[in-house]
Amino acid sequence: MLFYRGENMFTGANVSLIKNALNASSMRQEMISSNISNVNTPGYKAKRVEFEDVLKKTMDGSAMRSTHDNHFGVSDLSAVSPQIKEQTGNRVREDGNNVAIDTEMAELSANAIYYQALTTQLSNHYGTIRSVLR
Repeated sequence: MLFYRGENMFTGANVSLIKNALNASSMRQEMISSNISNVNTPGYKAKRVEFEDVLKKTMDGSAMRSTHDNHFGVSDLSAVSPQIKEQTGNRVREDGNNVAIDTEMAELSANAIYYQALTTQLSNHYGTIRSVLR
């Protein structure tokens, strides 16, 4: 095993955090696709995946902290996971649907860029390890 600053370089907190962010991005892609496919479904409410806000709250200390394995909350950054929330604030049509197709398409593009940035960061991390091992 390779260790840097006491952390396993293959499975450390940074790698776990990137993995969780990739999972959130993948889940976000599914939610956006679901929102787009339900654009004409009466009563459907758009859903959003929240990860970055949860991570920020955990980092600044305003999120619930776990002090015991059986408690709810987050004990470290690598334990932060995405949450699905119903979107509010959109204009609701007469049929009760609040999906805005232009918003969904913009979210789709932003999520693709986010995912690409995460995969590049992970690839660079493993590239650094490869160069050290040579």
